[in-house]
Amino acid sequence: MDLAFTEEEEQFRLHVRTWVQANLPRDIAHKVQQALRLSRDDHQRWARILGQKGWLAHAWPTHFGGPGWNAIQKHLFEEECALADAPRVIPFGPVMVAPVIMAFGSIEQQQRFLPDIASGEVWWSQGYSEPGSGSDLASVKTRAELQGDHYLVNGQKTWTTLGQYGEWIFCLVRTSSEGKPQTGISFLLIDMSSPGVTVRPIVLLDGEAEVNEVFFDNVKVPVANLIGEENKGWTYAKHLLSHERTNIADVNRSKRELDRLKRIAKIEGVWNDPRFRDQIALLEVDVVALEMLVLRVLCAEKSGKNSLDIAGLLKIRGSEIQQRYAELMMLAGGPMTLPLIHEAMDAGWQGEQIDGLAHGFPGNALHCAALASAYFNLRKTTIYGGSNEVQRNIVAQTVLG
Repeated sequence: MDLAFTEEEEQFRLHVRTWVQANLPRDIAHKVQQALRLSRDDHQRWARILGQKGWLAHAWPTHFGGPGWNAIQKHLFEEECALADAPRVIPFGPVMVAPVIMAFGSIEQQQRFLPDIASGEVWWSQGYSEPGSGSDLASVKTRAELQGDHYLVNGQKTWTTLGQYGEWIFCLVRTSSEGKPQTGISFLLIDMSSPGVTVRPIVLLDGEAEVNEVFFDNVKVPVANLIGEENKGWTYAKHLLSHERTNIADVNRSKRELDRLKRIAKIEGVWNDPRFRDQIALLEVDVVALEMLVLRVLCAEKSGKNSLDIAGLLKIRGSEIQQRYAELMMLAGGPMTLPLIHEAMDAGWQGEQIDGLAHGFPGNALHCAALASAYFNLRKTTIYGGSNEVQRNIVAQTVLG
């Protein structure tokens, strides 16, 4: 197994790097590099730029409007975007629901929904989790009752990431209570502007409202928005979750944040502490190991071999790494990482100092306050997309036998 990139692949990398550097808006790259808030407009601007190039749908085959890149090219594209400080592509449309529509949707659904996803014009949300139905998705209770040419949907979804921006949402809904719980679930696409849809933000520990509750009160959804067959949604959900869990691993972002951790450690004066540097070294070893695992999977795909179904393993390691670099950043920043001041969070870790003071705090408060937000936010990564405890059981059963 040769994990080195070929000359042709390195040329492809250079092509992507040159284009991204020329087209990524500087103000957006600055926000990413300095860990500042990204607005809906920031995300949409970059998505539309990628869409115009045909690269928002970078993982799609050509017959659905994608570039038809192989696994190595997709990886190189994602790596170069991360290293250039591009925002992470919001995955719900191009990475998650699009493959389901491609694999199980009708031709009419593909023609209707895929172009707007590929262009970055429509913001999608995910409606899986419910109160009491997180990792155990088979227990979803949101019901969809067939009434002629439409379904009547009632229920609640929760932890809907960036749902306040959503224009469409893909949902798991219960259409039957007979047999096993998994057999009565269907996969519906719902227009979030429909009467009866209510979005309520959930304020988290970091003071942000990144996630939401979504309520459905007698929402009419056309039968034409059902993906595949009724009561077959569990199959489609598993197809989607394999994409989500691989995406959560996000080794390229971890590489970028590892460099940021080193910068923080040097400026905050803890780089020369051998024990702290040991922790950074251990983290770097795990990041490299995760990258090697990703490259092994890509190598297998490139050679046409069947790689192990290790999406859950990638998710486990990737999410734990994200939590560790956030914790080490907090430790490097010290006490000044604790205050969650919105002005300081807006300024970011590299924020400008105001006469050596930041609203009554020492001069490095602006530098560090946003780190607490990142730390709190990343505590969720080991839970969403299927908790790591559940994923370990799945890996044990499917990989180890």
